[in-house]
Amino acid sequence: MIEVDQYQFIRHAYAVEGLSQREIASRLGISRNTVKKYVEGEVMPLTAKPPQRGFPVIGPVKDIINSYFEEDRLNNLPKQRHTAKRIYDRLCKEHNFTGSYSTVRQFVRQLKQTTKVHIPLEFDPGEAAQVDWGTAIAYIKGQRTVVQLFCMRLCHSAAIFVAAFPTQRYESFLMGHRKAFEFFGGVPRRLIYDNVKTAVKEGWGRHVTQEQLPFQYLKAHYAFASTFCNPGQGNEKGLVENLVGFSRRNVLVPIPHVDSWEELQSCLDQYSKDYLTHKIQSRPSLVGTMLAEERACLTSLPQGSFECAITKPAKVRDGSLIQFDHNEYSVPVHLIGQEVTVKGYPLHVEVWHKSTKIVTHERSYKRGDVSYELAHYLPALEKKPRAVTNAAPVRHAGLPSEIMDLKHRLAGKTADRDFVAILKFTVQYGQEAVLNAVRKAQLANHHSVEAVRFHLWQAIHRQVQPPEPIPTDPRLPKIMPVNLKQYDTLMKGRN
Repeated sequence: MIEVDQYQFIRHAYAVEGLSQREIASRLGISRNTVKKYVEGEVMPLTAKPPQRGFPVIGPVKDIINSYFEEDRLNNLPKQRHTAKRIYDRLCKEHNFTGSYSTVRQFVRQLKQTTKVHIPLEFDPGEAAQVDWGTAIAYIKGQRTVVQLFCMRLCHSAAIFVAAFPTQRYESFLMGHRKAFEFFGGVPRRLIYDNVKTAVKEGWGRHVTQEQLPFQYLKAHYAFASTFCNPGQGNEKGLVENLVGFSRRNVLVPIPHVDSWEELQSCLDQYSKDYLTHKIQSRPSLVGTMLAEERACLTSLPQGSFECAITKPAKVRDGSLIQFDHNEYSVPVHLIGQEVTVKGYPLHVEVWHKSTKIVTHERSYKRGDVSYELAHYLPALEKKPRAVTNAAPVRHAGLPSEIMDLKHRLAGKTADRDFVAILKFTVQYGQEAVLNAVRKAQLANHHSVEAVRFHLWQAIHRQVQPPEPIPTDPRLPKIMPVNLKQYDTLMKGRN
């Protein structure tokens, strides 16, 4: 590196005197390459290039990190990809990585070559919460399913709540609020939204003139105000915008495989609880500590929970079915022709008759689907047993093949009626108990309803505890047991 007086001479000689690079190099006794470097003033002597740091710690896991990005590319889910934090967590847990998070973050940033802008927000305790929807992918019962994520975040403590639903309809929107308020232990004074159709009926942003009626009831019940963002202004609710992506990348990466919506929600609930131990860099305390302080400023929950169902009347048609949301659900046959009330919740459907809940079905969102319950049709099948072979409720009952095959092994004029009796056993005692009884009867080569009833009765009574002995008064005479062997002796004497 040249001295400052040399740099001054080079610049003055070249820019003012017009000397050539060769002449300048000759006068200073330095190389022409050095003069060429500084002659135009593009490089200054004191300007040092930032060191090009390598990532020696990343070397052993570099291929693993690249495999995570390849996994994201194959999944083709832009909103559900690995972040630097998620990559670091997986490396530590799955590969015993001992490097620092900052090293992983710098390496990932270099790979992505992206820059994010963060706008800090500040709110008073209990002042507001932000609400948003997002989508993600999960495998439920082996089926690739689009999951709608309802996200709410308190603006002061940054506590989060995430719920998963099949749709973004009214019932899901309302249920998300109810669960969030119950999780936080209170209601913020104001909630900030996008212009969601389940809340806004007319207008947008600051110019909303009318809200949807179910949303108005929700606001009245929980006593909060609403604010709507201007279109395209995600920065007006940046906390929850970040939460949607944060949930996708941290809770739903890798893509979860669960057996039910309830299991998926349990994973989300646990993550919301675990997040309470998180410390945000810009906040003075843990999220859970700040939430405990903020609860004192939240509006208390009402005594009664908000009814989150879409309620409609329906008439029970022939076939003992009612229609709701383009699908059909069965009810007991004695209600045919009567009016009932249907309540549609996000995950199930309830049918009520005269203030009594009659049945609960798992809700289907497949248009034209029919949901049967075998017990509803047994009274009719007992009167018309010949219909059992082709009865749709029987075929859709999901009975094991060994029970269904028994229908063809029953003999006699009462075969249909006997099979209806076996179906009734499955409702009374459960499919597993009846299946075990059928297997035991088949091992003995007995194919009849009496044999199934016998083995079922044995299994049930084997589980019953024997009665305790009756206490007797010791003052009463004792009766000694009779020795029956004496009769054998007498019989031998006669011979």
